[in-house]
Amino acid sequence: MKSALTGRRFFTSWSGGKDSALALHHAIRSGGIPERLITMMTETGERSRSHGLSRDLLVRQAAAMGLPIRFASATWADYERIFQAAVADAVTDGVDLGIFGDMDIESHREWVISTSSRAGADAELPLWGRERAGLMEEVVDAGFQAVLVAVRDGLLPPGLLGEVIDRDMIRRFGRAGVDLAGEKGEYHTVVVGGPIFRRPLPYAVGEKVLRDGVWFADIRVPDPGDGEPDGTS
Repeated sequence: MKSALTGRRFFTSWSGGKDSALALHHAIRSGGIPERLITMMTETGERSRSHGLSRDLLVRQAAAMGLPIRFASATWADYERIFQAAVADAVTDGVDLGIFGDMDIESHREWVISTSSRAGADAELPLWGRERAGLMEEVVDAGFQAVLVAVRDGLLPPGLLGEVIDRDMIRRFGRAGVDLAGEKGEYHTVVVGGPIFRRPLPYAVGEKVLRDGVWFADIRVPDPGDGEPDGTS
């Protein structure tokens, strides 16, 4: 049966983590054509708003997937306006469908639909309403390598930072009583390999710091040294 996404060019609202990666994977499998990633950064442009990932890491990640990435820097106060402008730029280029990794927080769903609509784009949420255990099993079964880059202090130990999520890790989340998918901010990830990657992304775990009740690990990527162009445009 032909999917509603078949042949449609789309952008992905890209956090760099497992949810946006799995949503992108679903959209491709449904026949959509990925055209770009859109990532919102802090006002300095150095770190992503959602997961605190470095610009360099995101550029290398996009290159490993063979996709262009667009960055937009914003404070929380002007986040909506600047994100909407980034979507409008995609629409101007003929990319009028957005893919989002939201699961079940209704206010988030309403926001992405309304903000996209005002910019002239449709919004699809492939993971919406998914049961957590099944979704996390799919992440592992599909071969995604989701590395923990942030854990909330007091809920999960900082020693987990830099580890790849597997079934044992999912069981550990369950024993800790946290949302298995980390949807309430219990943890964040960066994806360094999987079915949407042309090649796995090598990485190293750097400094671990505590900020605003969350432990973050600085995940770095070694210089490729092969002169290959990056994924920005």
